[in-house]
Amino acid sequence: MSALAVTASTLESIAMQVRLLQQSDVIEAEEPFTKGQKGSSAMPHKRNPITAERVCGLARVVKANAQVAYDDVALWYERDISHSGAERVALADSFIALDYMFSKMQWMLDGLQTYPAKMEHNLWRTKGLIFSSKVLLALVDTGISREDAYVIVQRNAMKVWEDIQNAVDGPSYRERLEADPDAHLSKEVLDEIFDPWDFLTRKDIVFERLEELTF
Repeated sequence: MSALAVTASTLESIAMQVRLLQQSDVIEAEEPFTKGQKGSSAMPHKRNPITAERVCGLARVVKANAQVAYDDVALWYERDISHSGAERVALADSFIALDYMFSKMQWMLDGLQTYPAKMEHNLWRTKGLIFSSKVLLALVDTGISREDAYVIVQRNAMKVWEDIQNAVDGPSYRERLEADPDAHLSKEVLDEIFDPWDFLTRKDIVFERLEELTF
């Protein structure tokens, strides 16, 4: 039962990610939406991730059934049959639910819609703040202490955050760093830091590891 619960949790994690990416203010990915399908009953414009939500809900059932198996360990003396009724329900329901979850997950991922342009748009909504870790490391490489580098990174980042929170069209994070006399980073270094594709330099390794896990 523990193995079933962990498997259900893995499917739940994937489904939850799809749900998060399908939020109206994010919309970077979307599960299939079939012809004639309805979204929210109260808001017809919505396209709710009903399949992903269903997978998450069933995962709770499978995980809860694992507790039934743990409770079945402690039996009276030479073994009573208090476990029998519980196992007949928990085992059957868990296998049936997990089989259904796999089926719906495969259907969902096979038809998953992704929106790269929206992904890039969301990245730049941060005005470059997502690169703060790279800025920190680059400043340390110039020879200053990590503590001093952190102060430089944070004070510029907080100004950008305030602009975002108040919908102010202020300077980007890079522009603030370029104007900061304490941030000694060349144009070439900044170009490399603020290149979003740099985050994908090791993507091939990830795919290779995934392929090794396939049956």
